[in-house]
Amino acid sequence: MDSFDPTVGAASTRLLPLPVDVVSVQSQVVYGRVGNNVALPTLDAMGLTTAAVPTVAFSNTPHYPTIHGGPIPIEWFEGYLRDLFARDALGHLKAVLAGYMGSADQVRALGTWISQVVQARPDVRVVVDPVIGDYDSGEYVSPGMVEAYRQHLLSLADGMTPNGFELQRLTGLPVWDVGSVVAAAKTLLVGRTQWVTVTSAAPETWADGEMRVIVVMREGHGIRHEVFNHPRIDATPKGTGDLFSAAVTGHLVTGATVFEAVAAACDQVVAALRLTFEARSAELLLAPAGRPGRGRT
Repeated sequence: MDSFDPTVGAASTRLLPLPVDVVSVQSQVVYGRVGNNVALPTLDAMGLTTAAVPTVAFSNTPHYPTIHGGPIPIEWFEGYLRDLFARDALGHLKAVLAGYMGSADQVRALGTWISQVVQARPDVRVVVDPVIGDYDSGEYVSPGMVEAYRQHLLSLADGMTPNGFELQRLTGLPVWDVGSVVAAAKTLLVGRTQWVTVTSAAPETWADGEMRVIVVMREGHGIRHEVFNHPRIDATPKGTGDLFSAAVTGHLVTGATVFEAVAAACDQVVAALRLTFEARSAELLLAPAGRPGRGRT
């Protein structure tokens, strides 16, 4: 009887790695709908397989009376990213989405890793939501984050989704009307960056019952911008920015243009806020993904 050779046929029977479409790097909570708790179901609904890399692990968001947890140790965080390469999981990667970061060291480490990803797969889209704060609560991230974003991450992004407050902090420029928002966003169109989408843009210019999103994009040798007005819903759950950036990313990698992706993301956020308001929910409720909207002006 012939002896068994375990190498025969090994190439044809080797198990293949899980094909990851999106790596989403942002916060994780036990209770609530922010960060990866929003991004994963949003991207999954679009048929995208997502690897979730946590930057912090909290019981809930800080606006509740109690909170437990903290940033992921930098050794763990860097290891999570390295092991995606080690598992050969990035062969089908379409996008990296970066949201809430737990420390300036994490921003630096993520920038180094994204540079390696882009070198290996130049067609990967990098979307950065530079979470810093908002008009209502001010800056709520750890010290040094603004400078860390400037030094290590922003120029690696194909596109980014700051809100108006974050745009002002990142650029140091006034953002009080459409013209000044466009002028500030243009200064971020460096390196790989092709577009900047500003949510909650220029709130003093909003009409009653409306909010405004402004997209500023390189086009040929010039700059194009479009303004999207969408309904303002009387609900203020956490996580709407995370939903928006995940929806934009998902629509981009499934074939939409930047403007189509932004319109569709606006529709999804409005639908989720309406559902949340009608249910009187303390946390964001997610509605099914919709078709690109008609909110641009």
